[in-house]
Amino acid sequence: MSGAWLLVPILLPVAGGLSMLRIRSSRLRRAVTLGVLSAQAVLFALLTFLVEGGEPLLYLGVDLPVRLHSDGVGRLFGLLVCLLWLAAAVYALDYMEHKENRARFFGFYLVSLGALMGICLAGNLITMYLFYEMMTMLTVPLVIHTQEKRAIAAGIKYLGFSVLGAGLSLFSFFFLRRYWADDLFAPGGILNPAATAGHEQLLLVLYLLMMIGFGAKAGMFPLFTWLPAAHPVAPSPASAVLSGLITKMGVLAILRVTWFVYGPELLAGTWAQNAALALALVTVFVGSMLAYKERVLKRRLAYSTVSQVSYILFGIFLLDGTALKGALLQLVFHAVAKNALFLAAGAMILAVGQTRVEGLRGVGARTPAALAGFALAALSLIGIPPTGGFLSKWYLVQGGLDAGLSGWGYAGLAVLMVSALLTAGYLLPVVLAGFFPQEGVQPPQQECPLSAGINGTVLLLAALTVALGLFPGLLDPLVEPALALLAPFGS
Repeated sequence: MSGAWLLVPILLPVAGGLSMLRIRSSRLRRAVTLGVLSAQAVLFALLTFLVEGGEPLLYLGVDLPVRLHSDGVGRLFGLLVCLLWLAAAVYALDYMEHKENRARFFGFYLVSLGALMGICLAGNLITMYLFYEMMTMLTVPLVIHTQEKRAIAAGIKYLGFSVLGAGLSLFSFFFLRRYWADDLFAPGGILNPAATAGHEQLLLVLYLLMMIGFGAKAGMFPLFTWLPAAHPVAPSPASAVLSGLITKMGVLAILRVTWFVYGPELLAGTWAQNAALALALVTVFVGSMLAYKERVLKRRLAYSTVSQVSYILFGIFLLDGTALKGALLQLVFHAVAKNALFLAAGAMILAVGQTRVEGLRGVGARTPAALAGFALAALSLIGIPPTGGFLSKWYLVQGGLDAGLSGWGYAGLAVLMVSALLTAGYLLPVVLAGFFPQEGVQPPQQECPLSAGINGTVLLLAALTVALGLFPGLLDPLVEPALALLAPFGS
């Protein structure tokens, strides 16, 4: 089958999003949204198994081919996005009934998914860059949805940081393209050894610039401050996918450049690898510290994302098969847990109208299901067994110690342990104060009852963090094909 078939999971949500501009009925909007997203998940799974693609679909200029390609890595990221986008939509359909401009929200919500699918299916750097920029432009309206002054300011900051990061990556691309043997992503790298000989230091500089550039979307230091600005002002379903999924597109870009363009052989043991590892660990620590000090709940969760996503980056930069398995598991477990946390936080805020941590004392009396879901997802983020978060962190630490980089292995172990303690320090007090407020503290006044769709989505995702920890083999059909591509090239 032609690679053009891979356009279907890109164009389907775009068509669904555009149709939202003409839909005024809530019932029809619900049917179209759930129908499109359900079909999207099925079609993505089928087509990425049946179609490999890789041939040029068109050329930008003379020699810049746009290619769509399906492999185990893109399939893992894409299916994760499809399924969690659907779950967040079930929640959003009830949540947004209490908000304005619902048609615009769901329009951009669906169209944005098409851009994420393009990133997951990109066969080369230029294709990934095009969809990466589209994703930024299409998700800005989700950030500024309320059109309040602080939302617009946050949207501008998000746009500025994203464009700056993508610009750094594009700058590196201009120089890098003269050194590859082929533009199509390939495990182990595509750089031509004959062309790179004598230019290794330049290539390492370009690599680090791309890591910083794509790291902006992943929330890596130093370009991470858009997350705590954007998440609190966006509607909670948008915050959930921004934190749980859109940051993962930065991770995917970093994974593609590291393992599919450069390759471990060129990077292992270099100053660029050491710099990338240092940036990842600094981000883990700084994000945890800022989350611990933050009093606004959604900003606290945003800083938590800064920290937790860099666990994944640390595993990628170690260039080790075991660490990479931990990174891919952390990718899944964090996406599920962080979606659950943001949706639970949004439910509690919607129910009682309080956004600060201290305003949520006793909230468990009003929103027991949402707070219970928050508690389970928090345990996974901390890394407490038997949740999934424990398993991914175990592989990350083991990979760090086995990678032959003993200094970084011990540094990673220390930073991840401190981060786990800080994570417990900023998440568990929310749960304890919510269920067991101090004597005399009255539960906050209920402003809005929560629907079964909102509570059910939160509880389902929270339960999934435990189920996947107990039965991690359920993820093998998705994780193992990606590892089979990459692990042979690790140390």
